[in-house]
Amino acid sequence: MCGIIGIFNNEDSLGLVKKGLTILKERGKDGTNLHNEDKFTLGHTLHSVVGSVKQPIQGKFVSNCEIYNWETLNKYKAKNDSELLFKILEEKGIKALDDLDGVYSFAYKKGNKLYLARDIIGIKPVWYSHNNGFSFASEKKVLEKLGFLDINELNPRKILIYNIKENKIEFIERPFFDITHEIKDNKDKIIEQLNKLLTDSIRKRIPKRKFGLLFSGGIDSTLIAFILKKLGHRFTCYTAALDDPNMEEPKDLQSSKKVAKELGLDLKIIRIKLKDIEKHLKTIIPLIEDSNVVKAGVALTFYAACKQAKKGGCKVIFSGLGSEEIFAGYERHKNSLDINKECVSGLLKMYERDTYRDDVITMHNNLELRVPFLDKSLIEYSLRIPASYKINDSHKKVILRELAEKLKIKKEFAWRKKIAAQYGSKFDRGISKLTKKAGLKYKSEYLRRFYPEHNLRLAALVSGGKDSIYATYVMKRQNYDISCLVSIKSKNPDSYMFHTPNIDIVKLQSKAMDIPLIEQATEGKKELELKDFEKALKKAKKEYNVEGVITGALFSNYQRERIERVADKLSLKIFSPLWHLNQETEMKEILEKKFEIVFSSIAAEGLDENWLRKKITEKDLNKLIELNKKIRLNVAGEGGEFESLVLDCPLFSKKIKIISSEVVKEDENTARLAIKKAELVDK
Repeated sequence: MCGIIGIFNNEDSLGLVKKGLTILKERGKDGTNLHNEDKFTLGHTLHSVVGSVKQPIQGKFVSNCEIYNWETLNKYKAKNDSELLFKILEEKGIKALDDLDGVYSFAYKKGNKLYLARDIIGIKPVWYSHNNGFSFASEKKVLEKLGFLDINELNPRKILIYNIKENKIEFIERPFFDITHEIKDNKDKIIEQLNKLLTDSIRKRIPKRKFGLLFSGGIDSTLIAFILKKLGHRFTCYTAALDDPNMEEPKDLQSSKKVAKELGLDLKIIRIKLKDIEKHLKTIIPLIEDSNVVKAGVALTFYAACKQAKKGGCKVIFSGLGSEEIFAGYERHKNSLDINKECVSGLLKMYERDTYRDDVITMHNNLELRVPFLDKSLIEYSLRIPASYKINDSHKKVILRELAEKLKIKKEFAWRKKIAAQYGSKFDRGISKLTKKAGLKYKSEYLRRFYPEHNLRLAALVSGGKDSIYATYVMKRQNYDISCLVSIKSKNPDSYMFHTPNIDIVKLQSKAMDIPLIEQATEGKKELELKDFEKALKKAKKEYNVEGVITGALFSNYQRERIERVADKLSLKIFSPLWHLNQETEMKEILEKKFEIVFSSIAAEGLDENWLRKKITEKDLNKLIELNKKIRLNVAGEGGEFESLVLDCPLFSKKIKIISSEVVKEDENTARLAIKKAELVDK
């Protein structure tokens, strides 16, 4: 991995690139070079693993890449994969990307056009700003420190084309993975092919330099270690965990030691004392540019291991990242109506959630990260494995565990249930202790100390109901900047996509939260209403520079898939913090957090007009739970049994008071609350 930077149509491009290269210095200590012409400069820092070719190449190409099939494609007598990538682009143009097997981000100047692209998952990062000319860099913080505004991460499913002469940008859409043709082979053949694909993926990523493996003792890292050893390679495993004599030894540490002993692995254990966690966080949080609690907990484990690997002289480190998404390893997969679609949805989000965090941590430690589970061929195959082979009643990632058993890995290790890194290492527990010690209630408040800036600017898709407002609250608590609300006003009361009862109340909610509101009208015709939704998100991007969108989706695949499609098209990151949250749990959390909600409509057996207008309490929730037991009514109304309206919550500086309303009744179990007048009042 390397660092790339470029600035166009800026009088001070040379000075800015020089400053940028000093910020990027950790990304490549094997060489730093730049190329300067009138009003544009390209820069590169080199982390050499495969040969060494000075960049920028011919003053028009910089890359951060590992192309695993470069020697196969090399009819050009290129000295390494970067030079091969440049020469194949020179011959074939941007369509040459279809031939590549590997990970990359690059900038390629051809005439008056600059092409900016990255691998389809987004393992290699690149950010850009179309402000004061055009600039790009491997890390967001570089452009921020150089004073650029409106900085965006390039969506991996898009190729950016910058017209240097006209100072304009456009995008080419890239197709993602196709899951329409399910594999028809029997399970034994699938396991055999998986073994081949995973082994090939690992083999082609093995460097000629010293390397290590991030090791938890879970199925993913155990399989990688087993195959690496079977291929005859020497490597070191690294496991990091909290060292607290008052706690039981962390589960990942217990498992790592057992597996390492059984397989004869060289295991280095990094024990971090509670008093040292804060010191690490002061480095990690600004490094990953994010104070999200989950990201911070995972990053602690990752950072401590990488720091030790660097000391041990490693140039490359392997990780099991990606296995959860392609083999269905999360609870949301188990709850999904279409498991492989859920896998695709997770892969779409990895560049925001995982890959940037892991890239900057490894590069800070002068390591290149290699992730064999995110191999293109392995993903294409795994996404078409029948869902019934991935999940059963008691386990997730079943087919991968069966492969492990087939390879004679002990059943105890093959079927160990997943523990998220932040919990398996007990670093999350450590952050909790430090939060209490600091006299704070929430871990997010504690972590904000190390990165007072907001994480990302988000637009919240709100309907006025509990799910959308609670999702907004959750993301705000995680230190994200809620820059605007988006409300879709459908003329169709039976809209397929958008909540319609009392939608005008969102204006009062917007004022109560002091967050601007974008309203967009739609006829509410199926699928066509998505075009109006797209208009609203475009407006949010233009007026408030939002980088992502929040949805309150719980279980509706129909709604979430369409929102994701529109958001991804606009290069907006997607956040669905309530997705597959247990409905009873959601309702309890909402009431515990002092949300004041009323039902604005009911449409289910067991409910009548008396449920409308009154504040929902814990006693009412218990009634809903009983109805669920009797007639399977959805406790959170996810089946359309009821719609809700938020009158007050911790985000509101004032609360909403209903002045006048009427109940419009259709039958005994179907009615809606029509609010005629409401206003904001002091709490």
